[in-house]
Order: sequence, then structure tokens, then C-alpha cells
Amino acid sequence: MSTLKATIQEAVKTAMKTQAKETLTTLRMLTAAIKQREVDERIELDDTEVLAVINKMVKQRRESLAQFIAGNRQDLADKEQQELDLLVTFLPEQLGDAEVLSHIKQAITETEASSAKDMGKVMAILKPKLQGRADIQAVSAKVKELLN
Repeated sequence: MSTLKATIQEAVKTAMKTQAKETLTTLRMLTAAIKQREVDERIELDDTEVLAVINKMVKQRRESLAQFIAGNRQDLADKEQQELDLLVTFLPEQLGDAEVLSHIKQAITETEASSAKDMGKVMAILKPKLQGRADIQAVSAKVKELLN
């Protein structure tokens, strides 16, 4: 079992013992998403793949949060914010802009990328390194900008 999955399982046990219902609900949702992906792909997820699941859930929460705020539904926005805050605790420390830029420039040099056509090669190197540590969409946009 990956260490991240074990950490999540321990958090579930702690939430059960302390009877933290909202926390437990969110953690169960997370474990269900991980389990679903394992069943669908017939594999056991490692830490990188678990991070991808968490990132997807964080992205969904952020999008929902924006929609609820725009729709003036503060009650639902508060619930999404609580879920988001909990999910983010399982992500590694986020990289700063300078560190991300450094990784991007290094990947461009490694792949000898010169145009937008080489973007796939650059992202193939960056994605495993930055998964969970930076917003991949923002990284992709920056790569595109640098290659044009």
C-alpha cells in the first residue's frame, strides 16, 4: 500500500474516533475515488496516482466553489471550502513560480524543444515531477508561452 493511501486510511480512523462527520464524509469520498480508479484500471495506485486523484478532486472543489459563490449559495460554498481545505492537506508543499519556471526551462533544454509542436515532450517530463506540487494547467500554459 502506498504511504499516501495509508496516511488517508489513518485519517479516516481518526475522524471515526473523534466523530468528525464532515471530515469523515470527505475522507470516505476520497477513498472511494481511489478505490474506484483501482477497480477500473485493475491496479493498486502508487503515491503519484493517488496524488492525481486528489488533484482532480481539488480541481472539482475549486470549480464548484466558484460556481456556488457566483450563484450566491454561501451554504454550499462553505461546504466545498471545508472539503477543499481537507483535501489540500494531503498534497505536497506547492512549488513557487520561480521553482516551476526552473523545472520548465530544464525540461525544454532536456528535450531540445523549439516550438509548440514539442510541447508534448516537455509536458511528459514535467507532469511526473510536478504532479500535486503545481497546477498542471498553469504549467502547460507557461510552457506554451515559452515555446511560442
